[in-house]
Amino acid sequence: MARRSLLFSPGDRPELMRKAPATGADVVCFDIEDAVAPDRKDEARAAVRGVLADPDFDPDAEVCVRLTASDPGVDLDAIVATDAGDASAPGRAPRLDAVMLPKVEDADRVERAAALCADRGLDPAVFALVETAGGVLAAEAIADAAATDALIFGAEDLAADLDATRTDEGTEILYAREHVVLAAGAAEVDALDTVYTDFSDTEGLREETAFARTLGYDGKLAIHPSQVDPINEAFTPDPDEIEWASRVLDARDEADREDRGVFSVDGEMIDAPLVAQAERIVERAAAAGIDAR
Repeated sequence: MARRSLLFSPGDRPELMRKAPATGADVVCFDIEDAVAPDRKDEARAAVRGVLADPDFDPDAEVCVRLTASDPGVDLDAIVATDAGDASAPGRAPRLDAVMLPKVEDADRVERAAALCADRGLDPAVFALVETAGGVLAAEAIADAAATDALIFGAEDLAADLDATRTDEGTEILYAREHVVLAAGAAEVDALDTVYTDFSDTEGLREETAFARTLGYDGKLAIHPSQVDPINEAFTPDPDEIEWASRVLDARDEADREDRGVFSVDGEMIDAPLVAQAERIVERAAAAGIDAR
């Protein structure tokens, strides 16, 4: 499953939620937390429920809801429409593939959220958003929690928590950014990079997304539909990469058949790390719908 791009959509804007999958985002995330004013939470919960339970809403994208930090159980009750007398609740089970937890600082938070979902007959993937100093320091345990399916880095809230000054270079959050992707890699879960807040700066987005990929991230958060295509492009292997990876894996297969432990491609000796790199490229291509072999 590709998670190159995750697009946030405000939970109190049903018209935007319904349009979100058409952007091409791999994941659409309906936000009940930061994108909704405190006095509109109930309205947002009802709107999210209405979209998720609509039989006509069945996108190819993975569908996620960012729960509130303070009342995840209330959010989930609204999503599954536990009140049988609520005439506003549509008639099918909600389409919910994942939930995102804000400001996660320990593994127990992830497990409690998974238990809340299970209590309501839901079994979504759990995305843990690491965006505080405590969360970064506990990233390894959070990523290793049984219920965690993806680790997400949130730079803006982290900077606020640290009282750090955000800069274009991002050196103030670089250690944390690297630590989160290392924790995700060690636990073999997806790692999604932070938002790029200036949605009018496409070139800046491309540069930051390319850097996130070099760090090892699998995808990036988007706050505007215009950011989806540049993000998807950055996390999709280009034809030259795919061709190289295919040659490496073909050469590996031939070497295996001939019981050779050493082989070369284009004059370069290929070892286990390069084979693993080729495998990842092919996997990324396949997740993006590209037949690489």
